[in-house]
Amino acid sequence: MLLMLTGSSCSGKSTLAFAVADRIDHIAVHDTDESGVPRNPPPHWRNHNTEEWIRRALDYQAHGIDLLLTGQAPLGEVLAAPSASLLDGIALCLIDVADEDRRRRLRQRDPGRWSESDEDRFNNWAAWHRGHARDPRHRPDVITASSAPMMAWHRWTSWTAEDPRWQIHLINTTDRGSEKSADDLEQWVNRQRQALRSGRHPLCRGWAEQRPPLR
Repeated sequence: MLLMLTGSSCSGKSTLAFAVADRIDHIAVHDTDESGVPRNPPPHWRNHNTEEWIRRALDYQAHGIDLLLTGQAPLGEVLAAPSASLLDGIALCLIDVADEDRRRRLRQRDPGRWSESDEDRFNNWAAWHRGHARDPRHRPDVITASSAPMMAWHRWTSWTAEDPRWQIHLINTTDRGSEKSADDLEQWVNRQRQALRSGRHPLCRGWAEQRPPLR
């Protein structure tokens, strides 16, 4: 199973993922940045990076291990990756933080690196993530335009916010201790695993072939 933590920079994704690594059995924890991030990423870079990590999730899956992965790929991009339909299950959690907190964290993590306009771009990306989490019809062009030809966007672009497969959990780390957020993440992982074991997970194997529910 792929358990993806997504969101804009400095929301706390990696901190939370590695905080729960020792609490959960049969799980591997990775950050997509481990593959290396080019200084000026080409338009298709994240598409191919996402597919690369999904293939690694399939390798772990073959050995009975789930992958808890942190990165910036939203649910729509994960579902459209060529190999996503081969996963036993997919779950996504948006890790978010208030804009001013993100600015402060960026300045503490990378002193002098980011201009104010750079910080604005990080916060604009976070705002788009929030809209995408609520509704798949929110500006899909942000990720579909100029994407890699391999991407299977048709798998979900007809979905609405009411589709039970469009479930994105939210953990907001604003003004919260890391221990509380880690507890929330651990509980979310356990719920996803239980839903998959019981056959109730909305994104278990076969989700790509399902027809959207009638409204």
